[in-house]
Amino acid sequence: MTGNTSTSSTSSADASGAGAEALFNDPRITAVGLFAEAFTGLIAKFATQFAAHGLAQAEFEVLVRLSRSPGGSLRMSDLAAQTSLTTSGITRLVDRLEKTSLLRRVACPSDRRGLFAELTPAGRDRLAAVLPGHLELIDRWFGDLLEPDEVAALLSALRKIRDAVRPEATAGASAPGRARHPAGDHGL
Repeated sequence: MTGNTSTSSTSSADASGAGAEALFNDPRITAVGLFAEAFTGLIAKFATQFAAHGLAQAEFEVLVRLSRSPGGSLRMSDLAAQTSLTTSGITRLVDRLEKTSLLRRVACPSDRRGLFAELTPAGRDRLAAVLPGHLELIDRWFGDLLEPDEVAALLSALRKIRDAVRPEATAGASAPGRARHPAGDHGL
């Protein structure tokens, strides 16, 4: 208790003096802020193009993750772990995509309670229609702005951070007896 009080009063003293300026301008805050701004900016650039193909960002993400998974399928629980959705959220999203025939649920042969989400031919076709324009946007707002070595360093750094904060995000990334995806994961 006493340690917390002294830390708290030290933090308060720092916040009211010259130490506050250093805290406010900490480059770690800048780095995370720039990352968040870049991410939300990219998502905004992509949203219009997804909508032109009748997809929301989360729907596109699910279709891409399935397309990059062995056999075009993932356990529902793994799909939820790889996205920012809860299990109930992924269930609702899969319901919508199933109604439009972009994916289907398939029972797990080894676990009666388990379900897989599987990309359908219609889902592959929709994704194939979206990806050329999506890749153009990625080039314009990401790839063309960075040198190849910067992209490689960024991918390495992002994987380290992702693996630390969301280790479950690669769940289902490789099936037994199959090689992992060349990118090493399903990151978008």
